[in-house]
Amino acid sequence: MLKRAFDLLVSGITLILIAPVLLVIGLAINLESRGPAFFRQERVGRFGRTFRIHKFRSMTVDAPTRGPQLTIGDDARVTRVGGFLRRHKLDELPQLIDVFVGNMSIVGPRPEVPRYVALYSPEDRILVLSVRPGITDRASIEFKDENEILGAALDPEAAYRTDLLPRKLAYYRAYVREQTFCGDFAIILATVKALLSRGG
Repeated sequence: MLKRAFDLLVSGITLILIAPVLLVIGLAINLESRGPAFFRQERVGRFGRTFRIHKFRSMTVDAPTRGPQLTIGDDARVTRVGGFLRRHKLDELPQLIDVFVGNMSIVGPRPEVPRYVALYSPEDRILVLSVRPGITDRASIEFKDENEILGAALDPEAAYRTDLLPRKLAYYRAYVREQTFCGDFAIILATVKALLSRGG
């Protein structure tokens, strides 16, 4: 209850405060590339229920038909505005909407697409999906350069399935088993530090 109250308070206040920023970003996306400002994609949430996550669109509208689902390296489908948003993680800001409506939390395991959740073991599926997915977690900080990591792989899809995903799941399991309010706050601070370091 404390975690959900914190999520509601933080997401609600933050959405109000950054509304002008969200509007400017949406306009910038539309000015460069025709199409919706938001990108919606099916993800797996708590108890295995799917939802459509909110993100700012950082690629061309026809991107899903022009390449792999994973975004790797210097993907030609990423727009100039989208590249800036991705570098500074601003494309993730609309996920505060998902937190406010209850599909996500500020801190928690990142929500995966169904085809990767299908690779979870039965035990991992029960444990990891017992909590709301989050905007940030330890895995997000550890693998903040995931696109570059996958871009350097000979087979990015295989590298994600056999290397990155198992390592992420280890972080997810640890979070669910050890989560505390103070631990969540520490992750938020570490995320801010990582973003400021990246921006510099």
